[in-house]
Amino acid sequence: MPLALRCPPDQRFEAFVGAAPDVLPQLRALATVPGADWCHLSGAAATGKTHLSLATCAEAEAHGHRAAYLPLASARGRLADALQSLHEYDLIALDGLEAVAGGRDDEVALFDFHNRARAAGKAVLYAARGLPADLPLVLPDLRSRLSQCVRIALAPLDEAGRRAVLRLRAQRRGLGLDEAALDWLLRRVGRDLATLTGLLDRLDRASLAAQRRLTVPFLREVLDVDGRGPGRGG
Repeated sequence: MPLALRCPPDQRFEAFVGAAPDVLPQLRALATVPGADWCHLSGAAATGKTHLSLATCAEAEAHGHRAAYLPLASARGRLADALQSLHEYDLIALDGLEAVAGGRDDEVALFDFHNRARAAGKAVLYAARGLPADLPLVLPDLRSRLSQCVRIALAPLDEAGRRAVLRLRAQRRGLGLDEAALDWLLRRVGRDLATLTGLLDRLDRASLAAQRRLTVPFLREVLDVDGRGPGRGG
């Protein structure tokens, strides 16, 4: 069902790294300017689709608009009911179109929602792992409607981008994270951005409790308990 929006501070435009120059202005316009072009975000996992969807909602809320975020995987098979509850919102972000692609009833519900929202002057942001032309949709008319949105393709971050995200999120938490600690995290824990950023919450709590900086020895202590690897130490 649509989520009550209390977006984490990390999910804001100013915390997004690596966007092309026109992406954030386009999404800010969608959030704040009546009649702005609808948008379709596409990209592989961990490219920032959910981040930008929530950031767009937060921006709309900050400007006095009502915003709703719906992860479509949570409404698969009953999408019509979920979409019916969105009529009172000014901006609606629908994340994960691929989750309902191929389900005829869900696609019909999405097609009807799209037309109603357009007629009512709503703002809509779609997000999916592929462009409309690449999704396994069964309704050509739905594909046609989605293709009318401004298409924004997101690419995975490179090494420098992942480092920038970790630095920024550590700074926003007041954490000291030096280059040696960054190197260790990227080498030992892995390079998946979702995993790395998720670890910062755990490290934040541990650092506060121990009153210690995020040095390599401290990271080993927190994330490598008993030599079993990160995430297994209880």
